[in-house]
Amino acid sequence: YCLFVFSRLIFGTLYPAYYSYKAVKSKDIKEYVKWMMYWIIFALFTTAETFTDIFLCWFPFYYELKIAFVAWLLSPYTKGSSLLYRKFVHPTLSSKEKEIDDCLIQAKDRSYDALVHFGKRGLNVAATAAVMAASKGQGALSERLRSFSMQDLSTIRGDSSSSTVPPAVTVRTSSKQSQPKPSRSASEGTGSSGKC
Repeated sequence: YCLFVFSRLIFGTLYPAYYSYKAVKSKDIKEYVKWMMYWIIFALFTTAETFTDIFLCWFPFYYELKIAFVAWLLSPYTKGSSLLYRKFVHPTLSSKEKEIDDCLIQAKDRSYDALVHFGKRGLNVAATAAVMAASKGQGALSERLRSFSMQDLSTIRGDSSSSTVPPAVTVRTSSKQSQPKPSRSASEGTGSSGKC
């Protein structure tokens, strides 16, 4: 098995890849077409062997036959890839091209719809996780808000007239402060009323 993997890597992949590079570099159309036919046949062979390996791996000389097949595809004397492409693959693909294109378009549309669907679900899961994390951290936030005096909160809001504490909120005072100091705007408001 290791010999097959090594042979396939060298002769089935690297050797054709290098000569494909040379064909593209030289812009020789004949060589380019030859290697494109090889890669199409090799892709079909790789797909087929995924299934045949499951059922035929017990067959005697199975891996040796696969090495011989790859050598036959590559050989300039047998021109195996060109022969298979011209006799079988091209006529089959030409007759089924429209159906294959339609299936590919449908698969692309379905994959896009699935991607959007799973993307929305992912965002919903993330939003739920964020809300759960915020609700768990809400206790720390409410403790922080309770540390402010109501006078400070009314100054932040800009509403100096509402200095009463709502019944649901309890205000903590430290031992150093016996009463909250009136804000500057409240003391100016009572002093300025006599001037007008």
